Amino acid sequence: MILYMKNTKNIEAFKEKFKHSSKRAISTYLILRSLVILCLVLQIIRGDIHNAFLCLITLILFTLPTLITNTLKIKLPSALESIIYIFIFAAEILGEINNFYMIIPHWDTILHTLNGFLTAGVGFSLIDLLNENSKNIKLSPFFVSLVAFCFSMTIGVLWEFFEYSADSYLKMDMQKDVLVSDISSVSLNEKKKNETIIVKDIISTQIILENGSIIINDGYLDIGLHDTMEDLIVNFIGATSFSFIGYLYIHNRDKYKFASNFIPIKYSDEDIKKQKRTNLKL
Repeated sequence: MILYMKNTKNIEAFKEKFKHSSKRAISTYLILRSLVILCLVLQIIRGDIHNAFLCLITLILFTLPTLITNTLKIKLPSALESIIYIFIFAAEILGEINNFYMIIPHWDTILHTLNGFLTAGVGFSLIDLLNENSKNIKLSPFFVSLVAFCFSMTIGVLWEFFEYSADSYLKMDMQKDVLVSDISSVSLNEKKKNETIIVKDIISTQIILENGSIIINDGYLDIGLHDTMEDLIVNFIGATSFSFIGYLYIHNRDKYKFASNFIPIKYSDEDIKKQKRTNLKL
């Protein structure tokens, strides 16, 4: 009897948590959450504390969509909520723990492009909600799209700040290094002039240490610059793509309703009444 009551409370708590989520989003959450828990158990058995910690972080991040929805009374479209869960899983579990960043070509590029697209959708919704629900403010479609673009790029830049800080102070390598064969630098100018010295066809470089040396083959090891700029460029592409779609969406919401799959919306009066009726039944 006690076990039954406990299970009933757990079910009701689960329903309350996901009261605004679609069946597709809930299914995606449950499947990915189970995989993360399985991965967590495996990492604990292996004694890998770092990866186990990443699994815990992933489980915490999985709670953000429902937390934002229930706290801010914002409805996430089914497609957007599902993609958020998949994105978190792809970045942390597949990318970091299973090393997809190194195994799968352009894995990081794909995720940053998707991030630029999705965050532009979030930025777009913030202004579009204001535009639709205010009698005194009527912003042009171009301005709404511009704000969405700027919001997405700001999130992208802040993330690169985080990666740089992690690499600098925690000695991680979130900004992946890239081998380059050509460099240009004024620091190599022996006359101390502001004129670049171009070095081409670098075969290998050598790092001299106190207790020996390290030979780097196939070029010069760039420390994070190329990775950072590539991330920002693809974020730019993702943000620009959604901003253009959002611009068309404002002009004709029925014709370009595809964009609505990625734009959070405010609860309607009907949604609130429906939820009240559901709570009374529970």
